Amino acid sequence: MLDFATFYELQALYSDYAMACDSAEWEKWPDFFVEEGTYRLQPRENFEQGLPLCLLALESRAMIRDRVYGVKETLYHDPYYQRHIVGMPRVIAVDGDTIRAQANYAVMRTKYDGEATVFSAGHYRDEIVRTPAGLKFRSRLCIYDTEMIANSVIYPI
Repeated sequence: MLDFATFYELQALYSDYAMACDSAEWEKWPDFFVEEGTYRLQPRENFEQGLPLCLLALESRAMIRDRVYGVKETLYHDPYYQRHIVGMPRVIAVDGDTIRAQANYAVMRTKYDGEATVFSAGHYRDEIVRTPAGLKFRSRLCIYDTEMIANSVIYPI
């Protein structure tokens, strides 16, 4: 069980993460993770069958920073806005300074000259740890519901 202050901090972590992604503040994205933090994007079917294949698997903050560099400097794509809608985190377990939580999400994508569409929907399964700088993700697993994503994933989910 979490005290109110810690739950509020957990909620802030989720909302700050979404706002950084939605505001295209990519340089902030790695700071949500501990140094050995992981970020994975996996289809629901693979997750439910215990299959390890992920669409994207970043195994450290350094790899997450490299992805930021790619997004900002090397990847060519049709630009778009995105908007995260994230449900209230559900605390699964607390063990010392480690919190396991999950939350539903939907990400809307809007091309500069088009309408908003649902780009991805699913849920996060997170392991969060307390650090001197506050709560950080040790692992973030984004499990998306459909086997297909309409286009390549450029920005973080």
